[in-house]
Amino acid sequence: MASLGKAWSEGGVYPKGGGQHVTWCRAREITRLLFFRTLIPSWRPTLMTSSEASYLPKTHLLMASHTLVALSFSGAIGLTFLMLGCALEDYGVYWPLFVLIFHAISPIPHFIAKRVTYDSDATSSACRELAYFFTTGIVVSAFGFPVILARVAVIKWGACGLVLAGNAVIFLTIQGFFLIFGRGDDFSWEQW
Repeated sequence: MASLGKAWSEGGVYPKGGGQHVTWCRAREITRLLFFRTLIPSWRPTLMTSSEASYLPKTHLLMASHTLVALSFSGAIGLTFLMLGCALEDYGVYWPLFVLIFHAISPIPHFIAKRVTYDSDATSSACRELAYFFTTGIVVSAFGFPVILARVAVIKWGACGLVLAGNAVIFLTIQGFFLIFGRGDDFSWEQW
């Protein structure tokens, strides 16, 4: 109970009526609330009941987890299209798997530009524009590679269509990840 009082004094939830009725289940909720407070720094604790406090962070954490699940699901759909373009019996050629290299290196220019222009207040910089240029080149290359393979008859056009569909879904998933989790707050997935 002493550690629970310490958690309240450090900026957690301030329950009405004291903390004598708090069980270990509530201690777990308070730990979650403190974790939530580190995730979203703009959230400030207010005087609320334990049930109100337990509802607020769970909804935000559930939204974040649902978003991650949706992005993971769409990435899996994209990879399924890519694998179908390679592994179906009619196609059977695994050369289109080289587009995975383009998927892996497409965020790298963005990370470099974000790191270099972190202190800059300008809305646009030469480094950021160069990163956009390189990223665009990588994405266009990922779409052009299966078309070239189909044009020279290394793969069939059906496999090319499946790979292009997989590319579209995977790149939209990557873009969605950066739009949702790429904000400039204190806790960011870009630090990973």
